[in-house]
Amino acid sequence: MLQQLNRRLNKMMPFITPTGVILGILFSYYVKDFAFLVPWLFAFMTFEGSLSMSFRSLKGAVAHPLPVIIALVFLHIVMPLWAFGVGHLAFSGDALTITGIILGMVIPTGVTSFIWVSMKKGNTALTIAIILIDALIAPFIVPFSLSLLVGQQVDLDVLNMMKGLIFMIVLPSISGMMINEITKGSVNETWKPRLSPISKLFLGLVVMLNGAVVAPYIKDFNLKLLSIVLVVLFISITGYLFAFLLGRLLKYEKETIISYTFSGGMRNISSGAVIAMSYFPSAVIIPVIAGILFQQILASISGAFLDKHYAYREIEEKSRMSI
Repeated sequence: MLQQLNRRLNKMMPFITPTGVILGILFSYYVKDFAFLVPWLFAFMTFEGSLSMSFRSLKGAVAHPLPVIIALVFLHIVMPLWAFGVGHLAFSGDALTITGIILGMVIPTGVTSFIWVSMKKGNTALTIAIILIDALIAPFIVPFSLSLLVGQQVDLDVLNMMKGLIFMIVLPSISGMMINEITKGSVNETWKPRLSPISKLFLGLVVMLNGAVVAPYIKDFNLKLLSIVLVVLFISITGYLFAFLLGRLLKYEKETIISYTFSGGMRNISSGAVIAMSYFPSAVIIPVIAGILFQQILASISGAFLDKHYAYREIEEKSRMSI
């Protein structure tokens, strides 16, 4: 039953997060007091996602570290600076909105990028290495990046932010990987299929609770809110596009380009929403929530684009060979 539910939820992934936001806004009065559960729900999601990963996945990254290093530079230098520039151009003087836009780009890559890379037959070993290393450095790189880019404009509780990231990402990731190692992978076959649908439902709950927190801002829909959504959408689209072009520029093989596209385009936005909700004024969470609305939809569109792109290239290669 749980496996059937999981298959249905996989098909519904592009719609789970937007639905969660809408439900959170509509029922904010009833659910907003449960926001304290968000870090615990997110820790469970991280733990479940890590059950399919192992420390052995890092061997390839250690042996050939350059693709991972380039991906991390793209994730934590290129895209945050791009978000910084676009944010200041669009919302000059609005420190909280700019902080939210930057926060959406400094958080780690999304664990769900592994699902998309697997479905599109990309380099799963590289994707796992990027996810794991990014999760481990998140408590240090996220507060440092925010301090560097917005620290003078917004008060940052760096120490507690680091503690929160360690609790939500690092400890659950290490715990999941250790259990996978100890059981020699059997937990991935037995318990992960049972926990996976629960994790996806928790994702919907996390988004719903975050939506409830920002409901007072979103209910009064105005031109500024629309502009925030459009700017975040633009930055999100360019994340996928730039990551794809980076792989092409470096002349990597198809599998690595697929890995780059999803790893570079997706973010662990739920963790960003938790950080925004826990350590910043409520206005900061709005751009992060905007990113949640369409991340999975953009991933689906990017997957369709990759399918068509490589199908076209295969036709071109066949025609050349026939000539």
